[in-house]
Amino acid sequence: MGLFGHVGRWEGVVACPLTPYDDAGDIDTERYGQQVEFLLSSGVPALCALMHVGESLNLSYTERELLASLTVRATGHRVPVMVHVSCPGTDHTVRLARHAQSVGADAVIVTSPYHWHPGEEGLARHFDAVAEAVDIPLLAYSPPPSAGTPLTPGFVAGLARRHGHFLGLKDAGNHMGVFGEFARAAEAVRPDFSVLGGIEYTLPQRALGGAGSFSICALVAPRLVMGLWEAALGDDQERARVLQARMTRLLSLLVPRYPAGVKAAAEIMGRPMGGVRLPVPSLTVAEKGRLATALDEARVTATEPFGWDPYGHPAPGSPALVGTARSEAEPGGGDSHDGHAT
Repeated sequence: MGLFGHVGRWEGVVACPLTPYDDAGDIDTERYGQQVEFLLSSGVPALCALMHVGESLNLSYTERELLASLTVRATGHRVPVMVHVSCPGTDHTVRLARHAQSVGADAVIVTSPYHWHPGEEGLARHFDAVAEAVDIPLLAYSPPPSAGTPLTPGFVAGLARRHGHFLGLKDAGNHMGVFGEFARAAEAVRPDFSVLGGIEYTLPQRALGGAGSFSICALVAPRLVMGLWEAALGDDQERARVLQARMTRLLSLLVPRYPAGVKAAAEIMGRPMGGVRLPVPSLTVAEKGRLATALDEARVTATEPFGWDPYGHPAPGSPALVGTARSEAEPGGGDSHDGHAT
């Protein structure tokens, strides 16, 4: 059995919620629940709470445990919920993993320890400790070199051999050659292992044997995210190339000021999530204005819903008619919002 009890490997998009703050800078739990409902109604087949786009590094342990519990409650087990539990210290990571399991999470995901470079033995003991602390599925997270020690295909294959519930990998290096090596190494050990991309380079990841991707754009552009996945899954290469080009352009707008740019874009799309905690500064008014113009030029505002109704119209004053927007968002016709997890 693969990830989430799936026969064979689990495939799909894993949306990563943002952390909303109120005017006092505290977590806005009501808005968080509204965000979860929007993502599920948009068709995403799984969520991962407390990824970096959700500012996990800027949250206290109590806040992380709160959001893990809230995500499980808000989904009502309609889709699988992963919880990101990474910390610099192994004991802290184990604590959060055990908490995630205790509140009903379906899986935990763990990256290499931040800052430390403990060598392969230290990394193995770190991941082994988490795997031995929980019974739910475990995913590893291979970070870019700036964030920790990237994992290797051989290391991941070894974890899969040692732990039957180690069932997935997120590769955030965005190096397609390495991604393909991960997919080949995992398949050789267990065909039900899911290798997922760190962000939505869905078409090349799929071509290299990937099972899907994590999504930082689902709150901003859910129709594009799901349309791209459906096209790649269905081997509609022409449609997938068009949508991947649009997605790549959107990522170029949001990644440089990540996660502040993602929050600002969500606000522009009528889904405000508050500011960003330091040391990451929020976008200025002028920067938000330039981002809004760029989103218009990329036709995001013309093709995506404005506000919290995933089936709603684009923003008032959008440069495109609703029918035109939908046909562009879904080349080949149709306004599909259903996710796929096979």
